[in-house]
Amino acid sequence: MLTGTKVALRARHEDDIPVLRTELYDDVAGSSRAEAQPWRPITPDSKDPRLVVDDKAQGLVQFSVVELVGGALVGTATLWGIDTHHRSAHIGLGLLPAARGKGYGTDVVAVLCHYGFTVRGLHRLQIETLSDNAAMLRAAESNGFVREGVLRSSAWVMGEFLDEVLLGLLARDWKPKP
Repeated sequence: MLTGTKVALRARHEDDIPVLRTELYDDVAGSSRAEAQPWRPITPDSKDPRLVVDDKAQGLVQFSVVELVGGALVGTATLWGIDTHHRSAHIGLGLLPAARGKGYGTDVVAVLCHYGFTVRGLHRLQIETLSDNAAMLRAAESNGFVREGVLRSSAWVMGEFLDEVLLGLLARDWKPKP
């Protein structure tokens, strides 16, 4: 398990899946903002790749996020698009609605940076988020990510095109939090 100051990232448990499906992915508007594909309903017993972890999958590491005190499930965290040649990857996270606004996102990004740079030996981490996602922009920038560009009208979300912000962090610029 990887720990931060408020949360821990652990392996996905089978009983996490129904909670994550209901709280994160059954929300059409929220899921549409977080996913690069159109929302679609998923049957309860399906092996949804966003939730069911394939331990043999290359290029993808999925975690469940739990509160450090009490261990309650609060979301998901992912290192995806892992490129072992270029030593780079992308960061993604999703917090349950009741867990938002508590500083967990900033801590999740910090723990993913530790995992990516220290455990995996990566050189670069990258985040893409909608330009109006102030919480993710704050979480990224407070962990040292730098805005590298705007992808204008690049995301189709609930009937409109939205801008995405591209942020990057290099291992040499990362400052682990004590």
